[in-house]
Amino acid sequence: MDLVDLIQEKRFLGQEFLTWLWWKSEERGGSIEIENFGDIIVVFEKHMLLEFGEGETNEKLICSGLQTELQEARTGLKMGKKLEQARIQITKGDYEFNFTLAAALMEYRNVKLPKTAQSEGDEGNPEEAEGMILERVFLFEELVNIVNDLFRMFLERRVNPGWGDELAKVRGWVSSQG
Repeated sequence: MDLVDLIQEKRFLGQEFLTWLWWKSEERGGSIEIENFGDIIVVFEKHMLLEFGEGETNEKLICSGLQTELQEARTGLKMGKKLEQARIQITKGDYEFNFTLAAALMEYRNVKLPKTAQSEGDEGNPEEAEGMILERVFLFEELVNIVNDLFRMFLERRVNPGWGDELAKVRGWVSSQG
């Protein structure tokens, strides 16, 4: 099996993760407790892409708008479409990360990192520039670590014998939408 076939075969995990994370984000009003990070806030916003079918029968549904207007995405889930891409906001302490996560490859797109302290008057200072770059790298690593911990949390539940109970809750959430 080549890499493309393997990715295609396992893409459902990313789609299930995004759906689970959306449900989890609404379960406690956006607050999710992560073992290594404590409580974080996760909000799905503005933009989602859902897919259904394969090959020539592949359908895509793009939903955009305010969070309260994501009714089309909720209806798409009810109809069996899979969440392929979502715009997410994660808040941890004073840090606010905004990004789009594509499910198939767990690919980060349109990442907006928290604002950093910018020095004024030292634009030509190489040490300042290096410090700003390192701070941005740190913030991106922080985002990746948070998402990895959320994914690890999902996988631990997914392979656990209790997954059926959690899946029933997610299905109940999907069917109660709209």
